Amino acid sequence: MSIKDEELKGIKDMLLKMAVLVEAAIKDSVKSLLERDVELARKVIKNDHVINSYDVHIDEACIKFIARRQPVGKDLRFITTGMKITTDLERIADHAVNIAQRAVELSNEPFNNTYNDISRMREVAQRMIKDAIDSFVNEDKRLAKDVIMRDDEVDDLNDIIIDELMAIMTKHPETIVHATKLSYISRNLERIADHTTNIAEMVIYMTEGRIVRHLADTHEPL
Repeated sequence: MSIKDEELKGIKDMLLKMAVLVEAAIKDSVKSLLERDVELARKVIKNDHVINSYDVHIDEACIKFIARRQPVGKDLRFITTGMKITTDLERIADHAVNIAQRAVELSNEPFNNTYNDISRMREVAQRMIKDAIDSFVNEDKRLAKDVIMRDDEVDDLNDIIIDELMAIMTKHPETIVHATKLSYISRNLERIADHTTNIAEMVIYMTEGRIVRHLADTHEPL
């Protein structure tokens, strides 16, 4: 393996480690909400700095690679994709922290039907992230396109949750604060799916050299 290939592999390995931490943050943030686990929520919040450090280290490694190797073609697309992915992963982690913070605040609040939908929403979003990263590692554009299509499922769940919470608040005005915080959690999960879609779109750019950002919104084929 050449020095250049070793450097590319090192960047990919760091990105994979970052992705694993981000997946765990999403899982644990929602788990802390559902299980009333304040300590787990605080762990998610505390560990965010580790994910931030990966973001910085990966960007630095990519910039050094560009300066030293002056990559073109596929290598250049890989590096630019890697830098974009780390940015989206870092923002996903921020949303997980937001969820964990609300989980702490809601630890003594009663359950309602929206908690089940939030759990389902988390499952879909987390699977999207795993598949988006797998599509990057394996240069699997078909899997990346599948991830993009699944964003609608998360959007639909978000709409269902918001409608449920609006109905609850209308019937029971005293639950407005509680319901507003749950809607905030749903919105953060929806944004997590949006950032994951960005990752999948960058994978298509890396493999095909084609920018498909916003194309799904027009219902044109990817």
